Amino acid sequence: MPYVLISTQIRLEAGPTMVGDEHSDPHLMSILGATKRSTLGNNFCEYYVNDAPRVVLDKLESLGYRVVSMTGVGQTLVWCLHRE
Repeated sequence: MPYVLISTQIRLEAGPTMVGDEHSDPHLMSILGATKRSTLGNNFCEYYVNDAPRVVLDKLESLGYRVVSMTGVGQTLVWCLHRE
């Protein structure tokens, strides 16, 4: 998967960070130390790490990912990364 989205709530900018959905690459999620969770009321799972977004971005950069874009959506910060 060449694209990855990560996000965090503004009030949680020190972590945890959402690093993938239920269809994300399990090997990449393992490298990031992510665990799959389902929030009550959602019919889907997401991968989370306890690291701050900056730490996750550093890890992904070392794996060859580059930030394509970043935005704020309401109270959420979202980064889109791509790997060649």
